[in-house]
Amino acid sequence: MADPYATVEVRNPNGRDAVFFVKMTFKNGRGLVVLSAGDQVSVPAKGRTTYRVFVIGSGHVEEIAHCEVDPIAVANW
Repeated sequence: MADPYATVEVRNPNGRDAVFFVKMTFKNGRGLVVLSAGDQVSVPAKGRTTYRVFVIGSGHVEEIAHCEVDPIAVANW
């Protein structure tokens, strides 16, 4: 609880480096959204990057039961 975060792996199947917009939704035990977060993540060509999402600023960390990540991130070339 001192340093709450979630990690997400972003893969780039393309032949060139790209920046992807990643969106995550943190929900409570009843499925209600507690926090939404999104950020741009740089991923090398044909590579993957692990990105750490900090949730300490939400004020509702103890309510978070799980996280959902959009399965497809949009590339910003």
